[in-house]
Amino acid sequence: MLTADQILAANKANIETLFGLTGKAFEGVEKLVELNLATSKALLADSAQQTQAVLGVKDAQDLLTLPTALLQPLGEKTASYGREVYDIAAATSAEFGKAFEAQFAEAQKKFLDVVDSTAQNAPAGSETAVALMKSAVAAANNVLETAQKSAKQAAALAESNFKAATASTVEAGKAASKKR
Repeated sequence: MLTADQILAANKANIETLFGLTGKAFEGVEKLVELNLATSKALLADSAQQTQAVLGVKDAQDLLTLPTALLQPLGEKTASYGREVYDIAAATSAEFGKAFEAQFAEAQKKFLDVVDSTAQNAPAGSETAVALMKSAVAAANNVLETAQKSAKQAAALAESNFKAATASTVEAGKAASKKR
């Protein structure tokens, strides 16, 4: 049986975890806001430079090379922005994942403690039922661990694919702008 102190301690730990996760979420939002402000400032500066470049065109040849000169950096900056947003989201998600894994491990430990406590107080002859329960818990834990490992591998593969796609898009943009 759980005592009042155990319930209070569990609630306190849950509240601390909640506030910790809320803080991590705000950190992620704060990083996104900072990134967006920096990107907006850079975009404004780039717009001013591009306007000056358009106003400084002296002949048709300059006018023909202008779109290439203006679009290539834009593609690279867009890809960079996407990578930074992805990195912020991945870091925030990783923090949440760590917290959930820790909470799950703690809950799992407490459940196993309850099972062990129940097994010790079980009437004679119930050893088979207790062993079956422990076996079922172990099997469920193995399934969950396998699912967590698979999810981590899938996330790593998705990140790798995202980075590769971003790099190839930037390279394709560079190659296309060089052909003009």
